[in-house]
Amino acid sequence: MCRQPETRSFQRPAPARKAAGWLAALIGVALMAFTVQGHADSRETLGAGDTIRIAVFQNPDLATEMRLSERGTIVFPLIGEVTLGGLTPAGAGARIAEQLKQGNFIKNPQVNVSVVQVRSRQVSVLGHVARPGRYALDDINPKLTDLLALAGGITPAGDDTVTVMVTRGGKITKLEIDVPRMYRSGDLSRNIEVESGDTIFVQRAPVFYIYGEVQRAGAYRLEPEMAVMHALSLGGGLTPRGTERGLKIHRRMPDGTVVRLDARLTDPVQPDDVIHVSESLF
Repeated sequence: MCRQPETRSFQRPAPARKAAGWLAALIGVALMAFTVQGHADSRETLGAGDTIRIAVFQNPDLATEMRLSERGTIVFPLIGEVTLGGLTPAGAGARIAEQLKQGNFIKNPQVNVSVVQVRSRQVSVLGHVARPGRYALDDINPKLTDLLALAGGITPAGDDTVTVMVTRGGKITKLEIDVPRMYRSGDLSRNIEVESGDTIFVQRAPVFYIYGEVQRAGAYRLEPEMAVMHALSLGGGLTPRGTERGLKIHRRMPDGTVVRLDARLTDPVQPDDVIHVSESLF
């Protein structure tokens, strides 16, 4: 009786199977990232100031880099001025290819347009920051704190509460965001994503004034929940002739009038209050 030969299925060793699994996963992640990036690039539109790179297949002499003018146009070899503002990179490539074909310069042109530098998407950062100005949004969705960092941060005279004028769907909304409180609480939901056309404004921090029989009269930053006793300490305390009796606060009311109030050490201080320390009579 003839014995049939045994058939054995080949199976990779465990390390090889594990390595193959990791390789497949990495390839999948890479393909996903490429797809997402390609979708993001095709979604963004070109605007004035953007720098683009143009390549025409099998025509290396037409490869060039240029910046879109204020009118969103470029001057391309053979076809002259082309309007690309408002188009995606893919749409810009299609428009250049169409005009090359219509002019009978290239029979079936294949044009690729890629973005080198974005300048059309900008945000204004104004007020009490180290470097106020307009900043380009090189990232797709930068956060509020990213833009404040680009502007050098808030100056010592700047307020903790930042005003952001956001434009969404043609509607302008005003947001007030207390940056230090956001980090103290750990709730970063207020660290909003900033988009092109938004404006960030850091106003002057509220101050109070103190004069009379104090060591250092002048204007001081008003901290949250500050009382009169804290204000006196910032002024260096009383002079030998000063007294805590008869403290006065000059306060501007909502209707614009100024009232003179008797003050105690535990009374809260409000923005633009003027504290007067009287001279002791004894």
